[in-house]
Amino acid sequence: MHAMQYDITLPADYDMGIIRDRVATRGHLLDDFPGLGLKAYLIRERGPQSPVNQYAPFYLWASPAGMNSFLWGPGFQHIVDDFGRPEVQHWTGLAHEEGVASTTVPRTAVRRRQPIAPGTDLPSAVEDAVTRTARFARLDGVVCASVAVDPRRWELVHFSLWADDAPEAVGDRFEVLHLSAPERPALTGGRQW
Repeated sequence: MHAMQYDITLPADYDMGIIRDRVATRGHLLDDFPGLGLKAYLIRERGPQSPVNQYAPFYLWASPAGMNSFLWGPGFQHIVDDFGRPEVQHWTGLAHEEGVASTTVPRTAVRRRQPIAPGTDLPSAVEDAVTRTARFARLDGVVCASVAVDPRRWELVHFSLWADDAPEAVGDRFEVLHLSAPERPALTGGRQW
């Protein structure tokens, strides 16, 4: 499993209806994309819950071939054509768990980045993150929960989808506009090694 996200920060007065329409008309195009575990079409709007307007799709790839096919194909090129080339963040998957609300359409996503401090015992930090993800998936309202690591920056990213407003989650909150999940069962549960 590989996690991937790009954040497209938009002007404060940007009409987020444009992004909503984009997802409503194009989101289904990845509903059967080979190698894609899931893509959550995420936005956050400037206001009390967010300092920015942002379009920030989050992906869990079941295969590197699927991810590469997307990045080097017409899918990502549409993003580049419309918004410029964003920085694509990428993490190696550590664990994925389906939640107690796994059959529910998610409304909210939460992303939390966690630096791994120098001197931290890496095997212990990773095992702790995997264990926490499994516990987190058992909370009411969780559709799924994942954790991945960027070994370049030594950063964990915790990602969860929720059936509701995610009252127990800490991190950046996003509204889920659409979920494409053609190979979600291939993400498998638990540790990814």
